Amino acid sequence: MITNISLLSLWVKDIDESLAFYTDVLGFEAGDDIMLGPDFRWCTIKHPKQPEIHIHLTTPAGPTLPDYLIEAMNRAQDEGGLPGIGLNVDDCRATYEDLTSKGVEFLQEPEDRPYGVEALMRDNSGNWMVLVEPREYTPEDFEGADLG
Repeated sequence: MITNISLLSLWVKDIDESLAFYTDVLGFEAGDDIMLGPDFRWCTIKHPKQPEIHIHLTTPAGPTLPDYLIEAMNRAQDEGGLPGIGLNVDDCRATYEDLTSKGVEFLQEPEDRPYGVEALMRDNSGNWMVLVEPREYTPEDFEGADLG
């Protein structure tokens, strides 16, 4: 029986730069950082409030991915077309101000939604990430809602 989620992978352009972004800018903690052979680096981060969930920072590279897929992934990263992760925040507007002051690119400023306050940003690899200050909602809260 599955008991929980323990690991997610996130495609990044440069592991060192992404490790610094997620730890120095977003406040994650470094996890494992191990070379497994000459061509594969196992590097993870975790959030201090959820240390049981590891996020594996990985680049689209061989030998496990074919060249055509690596090229497609790199294009998608360059175009900012890859989804990243969703993050809950306690104050979306304050988090937006803090991260904006650190140079984080936002695609959408904080906006009220039926489920909370939401902002959309990019990490330093172009992955889009959603920040949500959640609140209680019902299905009726979505009737006639403009979700942009």
